[in-house]
Amino acid sequence: MADHAAQAVNFAAASKAALQDSELRGNFRRAMDGLMTKRAVQFADGQEWHRMRALAASVRLRALSKLPELLEQLETNLTRNGIQVHWAATTAEANAITLEIMRKANATLAVKGKSMVTEEMHLNAFLEDHGIEVLESDLGEYIVQLDGTMPSHIIMPAIHLNTKQIAHLFKQKIKDAASTGEDAAALTDLARRILRQKFMNAGVGMSGVNAAVAETGTLCLIENEGNGRMCTTVPPVHIAFMGLEKVVEKLEDVPPIISLLPRSATGQPITTYVNMISSPRKEGEKDGPREIHVVILDNGRSSVYADPELRDTLRCIRCGACMNHCPVYTKVGGHAYQAPYPGPIGKILVPQMEGLAKRGEMPHACTMCNACVEICPVKIPIVEIMGRLRVEAVRPGTAVKDAGAQASRTEALVWKGWAAMNSSPLAYRLATTALSTVGNAAPASLPLLKDWTNVRSKPRFAAKTLHDLARKKGIPDV
Repeated sequence: MADHAAQAVNFAAASKAALQDSELRGNFRRAMDGLMTKRAVQFADGQEWHRMRALAASVRLRALSKLPELLEQLETNLTRNGIQVHWAATTAEANAITLEIMRKANATLAVKGKSMVTEEMHLNAFLEDHGIEVLESDLGEYIVQLDGTMPSHIIMPAIHLNTKQIAHLFKQKIKDAASTGEDAAALTDLARRILRQKFMNAGVGMSGVNAAVAETGTLCLIENEGNGRMCTTVPPVHIAFMGLEKVVEKLEDVPPIISLLPRSATGQPITTYVNMISSPRKEGEKDGPREIHVVILDNGRSSVYADPELRDTLRCIRCGACMNHCPVYTKVGGHAYQAPYPGPIGKILVPQMEGLAKRGEMPHACTMCNACVEICPVKIPIVEIMGRLRVEAVRPGTAVKDAGAQASRTEALVWKGWAAMNSSPLAYRLATTALSTVGNAAPASLPLLKDWTNVRSKPRFAAKTLHDLARKKGIPDV
């Protein structure tokens, strides 16, 4: 078996460091408690929740069942509307397409609204390496960009920082920040003034896509700050990035998604801005871009789609509710995952995209408590998929990328021994007698105990086995 240790991301070490950061844990605890409370208010009517959830799940399932034909229909209608469509199998292809569009537009500055696909692509770093400035316009994304880190949450990128930390960061990075103090409104206003000028100077605006309507060739974007609308209307060129699973069949499929998404994500009844984009600026219109490009990224999604069980991963509408209710994520935060998608959805999506050799630890960072499943607005069976990936990690020759990469000969032998012991009454009796007699004397440093005792108490074996106790009571063996 190949040694994949050098490739693997060490989630365990990053989690241990996060657990020792009391300020980080406090920030997350306050934020998650607030988000869970707000969401609960929005779905106080249980019957409405179940009805809306069933409708949204059916919308996503129907779209996935027709995905290839809907993507073809989407391309046809986008092109008819004057929107240029680009297909990218990998993030490298998507980055190259973006660079080509920027160069054709003679653009050296891009302003970007929130887009998780561009996080997958590491687009900012790529363009900056080619001499192009990229400025995040979402306030949370702008903050983490100043900090030189990645988002810690897919909806609220800077949720790991409190106001005091953000004020300190602004004073370090922005010349005029000294007078703002720790006033959140003043800090926001300062960021707004900086961004407003950038909007006017940028040659390209970038955005994500929450839903792409195949029937009409319409791009739907939702956001709260107005920055997304500025990105898609002020610069002369707009580039929208979407994963290929974001397509929906009909315009009437959009309202169930945009009704559930903000309620699940931030506890709002509806998001502040809903943008429906169907074409570039037409003759006689006063605003809007002259060109619109859509980059549709695969990045492993077609392989996920090919498996009937794993396909449910692609239902996700990126609300982040699973993170807000996850006992693991709320303790260690998003950066411990070192991935564009943290939390429960990241633990099933990222290993399928990047492979189990690199991301084999992620599916194990789960208590299997099912909170994410109960809260998911589109009914993704996250825990079932997590279990499947755990099996895939040790079983070579299956569909998931790098399946079998986490296989261990020692572990396989231990399980074979366990199976043999439990299939033979004599072997079972001898083993349990031995454990009750000398098991407690085994040092915690033994290879089979070391990983367990790193985070748990050493197990203690009873002095008498159950069979011994039963015989003492006069209960015969059966």
